[in-house]
Amino acid sequence: MHDHLVPLGWTSYEADAWRALGHGGEPGRVTRLDRGWSSVQRHLHGPSHRVRNIGVDVAVGDWVVCDTLDERVEQVLERRSAFVRRASFEGARAEAHVLAANVDTVFLVHALTTPPNPRRLERELVLAFDSGARPVIVLNKSDLVASAAEMEAAVAAVREIAPEVAVHTVSGATGEGADLLASYAEGYRTVALLGSSGVGKSTLVNRLVGGEVQATAAVRDGDHRGRHTTVAASLVPVPGAPGEPRGWLIDTPGVRAVSLWLSGRGIERAFADVFDLMDHCRFRDCKHDQEPGCAVQAAIAQGSLRPERFASLERLVAEEAALEEEQRAVE
Repeated sequence: MHDHLVPLGWTSYEADAWRALGHGGEPGRVTRLDRGWSSVQRHLHGPSHRVRNIGVDVAVGDWVVCDTLDERVEQVLERRSAFVRRASFEGARAEAHVLAANVDTVFLVHALTTPPNPRRLERELVLAFDSGARPVIVLNKSDLVASAAEMEAAVAAVREIAPEVAVHTVSGATGEGADLLASYAEGYRTVALLGSSGVGKSTLVNRLVGGEVQATAAVRDGDHRGRHTTVAASLVPVPGAPGEPRGWLIDTPGVRAVSLWLSGRGIERAFADVFDLMDHCRFRDCKHDQEPGCAVQAAIAQGSLRPERFASLERLVAEEAALEEEQRAVE
């Protein structure tokens, strides 16, 4: 019934979600958000339609149904994945901010020009695992790395944090590794990029989509931090066969603060190595402090687990508990 939507990323999941609505409203995919407005695409080669989305929780990548006048978003189809963080604007309490929806793979982009930030990457992994999408770590700006040894050290540092996650070194400037990244979009799949300002996301987006769809700017010399050049998330095609997209890409504005929302099993998956150690403690209720037979403290003493990583896990667990309590307080 909706074969024309397949090139936009429509799957059997969306078909089931649409049927569950119980009416025949025509679905479309949100390709851009602009302060109360959504751009909705219903045909690959047709124009997008701008509709109001006031009062509706909608994100780029969502599938939506509009009202009978086709003037505003009426319903959002159930998402098969959603990249969600806590809203970062001042005064926000217990409010979710969906960065991207219906994503198959999330590229966590970091720059090789500065040492990887383990704590930020851990948070990104928690969000990515909880989103339902597959996380992939992308180390950009390989053209600016002085030596192969330096690059290998950066990759090793990242793999120590995420041993089960794919890691790719690329250059948005030269195109090195771009074909491999584009392959993740094969079959009309959707990939999203997440990273702080200055890691070269916009340059990488332009390389993947084969055009200047995002403005770029140089990073500051003093601290290597970037200026925000992407001001709104957007869904853009990754080129495939002539006239057809290989898949889709969502670029998000540079995210300085990675605040958790709610973690299902994201923390467990991002810290699988630590949780595996916990399973080997002598006591089931071990606090991993001074208890005898604590496998976590033994690993720290032996040097196989960095104390900073365990401390980071404890902070994230505490942060999640505080957020859950805050949410209960406003219910």
